[in-house]
Amino acid sequence: MSARAEQPTGQPDQERRRGGFSSRRVFILAAIGSAVGLGNIWRFPYVAYENGGGAFLLPYLVALLTAGIPFLLLDYALGHRHRGSAPLSFARLRRGAEGLGWWQVGICFVIAVYYAAVIAWALRYTFFSLDEAWGADPEGFFFGEFLQAGDVRVTADVVPGVLVPLALVWVAVLVIMALGVQRGIGATSLFFIPVLVLAFAALVVQAVLLPGAGTGLDALFTPDWSALASGSVWAAAFGQIFFSLSIGFGIMITYASYVGRREDMIGSGLVVGFANSSFELLAGIGVFAALGFMAQANGVAVDEVASDGIGLAFVAFPAIISEAPAGALLGVLFFGCLVLAGITSLVSVIEVVISAVRDKLDTGRLTATLLVGVPAAVLSLVLFSTTSGIYVLDVVDHFVNQYGILVVALISMLVVAWLLRALTRLGDHLNVHGRPRVGTGWRLLTSVVAPVGLAVVLVLALRDDLTAPYEDYPTWLLVVCGWGMVVALPVIGFLVARLPWRAGTHLDGPPPGSDPVTPLGAATTGHDEGGTR
Repeated sequence: MSARAEQPTGQPDQERRRGGFSSRRVFILAAIGSAVGLGNIWRFPYVAYENGGGAFLLPYLVALLTAGIPFLLLDYALGHRHRGSAPLSFARLRRGAEGLGWWQVGICFVIAVYYAAVIAWALRYTFFSLDEAWGADPEGFFFGEFLQAGDVRVTADVVPGVLVPLALVWVAVLVIMALGVQRGIGATSLFFIPVLVLAFAALVVQAVLLPGAGTGLDALFTPDWSALASGSVWAAAFGQIFFSLSIGFGIMITYASYVGRREDMIGSGLVVGFANSSFELLAGIGVFAALGFMAQANGVAVDEVASDGIGLAFVAFPAIISEAPAGALLGVLFFGCLVLAGITSLVSVIEVVISAVRDKLDTGRLTATLLVGVPAAVLSLVLFSTTSGIYVLDVVDHFVNQYGILVVALISMLVVAWLLRALTRLGDHLNVHGRPRVGTGWRLLTSVVAPVGLAVVLVLALRDDLTAPYEDYPTWLLVVCGWGMVVALPVIGFLVARLPWRAGTHLDGPPPGSDPVTPLGAATTGHDEGGTR
């Protein structure tokens, strides 16, 4: 017997226990906070530069409109209609699909464990900027004096300079999570996102006023139209969109479940999608203006100083700060923005896990935060506050992104669209209060275009990793922290899905009153997504 028959009136109480965002504005800011992360600042500018410069904006916009936003709306529909965490939403869609949700939960747990370390580095570098502690050799300082990285091996040698800020990051995050959806996540987003935008705008203004900034911007935006004939450029555009929008691994499903039932999810998705891309463009301007200054100061071309990821943030930018007028201010703004963007993203990632634990075990907010946060913090401190932390982080980050997020996103999209044939019903739910309405075009993009884009990105990544070991790391490290983790996460996810839900959990389709397409009290039989709609 389903829980619908057992407890028809219990759902509102359950939703009150879960918590929710107080308004659409808070939800949008929280979703933007999740999407706007470290990758927007240090990945997009270099990807654009390497893939046609200004011409890259065309495939990037195409990818946003044909894959990114449609997939974002799919996540919104799943969470908003089924009113639950990723596992609960998939279970309500079809009981056998629950494992996909736990797979996503596992990915988020892994990301949270290492993502906090990068935030801790940025926090420390915010203060290093005040007196340019890295001296004349930023690269040697970062890998040597700061991280104390030696040979590629796993050690237990703790680096106090990393341990302390990492512990502070986890304390701050756990406090935010314990406060709940609105008082914790929502309030943090209401404060951090406006501050982040203002701080980064100030950074961009300062960067474009540097000597040589125009050279860097010319390098970024000068279009190479011939690049549009390359499939790898289009794959890079789709990859950037998938990685930057926080789609496909549970975050947006979880956040959408906290939104009022009558809110416009389609309009919200458009706002979040374009806000994320606007921030990436702003990041590109700021980063390449600064790189143009660095190139002119050293008498070299921009391509000799352009980089991305950790190299850009902790090697190239400190070098820029050392030579720029008011460099300390530039450094505080840059690394402070990394901290703010990182915290809002980390909060969203760990919320996926906390929400799933609360739904499965019916625990209180504080209990779930401790059950999830303490083990995550301990693992993070043990693995990433040591002299081998940088190597483990690099491998885990690469594999969990390429073969964790991409694979589960592709499989979940295909399952929802083709196996369960749920897109029509999900689209109808979005259309009740959403504008502009979605229809056949959205279903086509979600079931064909987006999966094809994901598959191409995945195949190209797999080809590269099978051709040569990632960054020439030893095989044992790639197997244990890379391929082994990739295989273990779905196995663990589907095993956890076999555990029973708490008594009274509604699992037969969306809970009563949550789907305006199905009037409250209308009779349903089993899962209403199993037809051929």
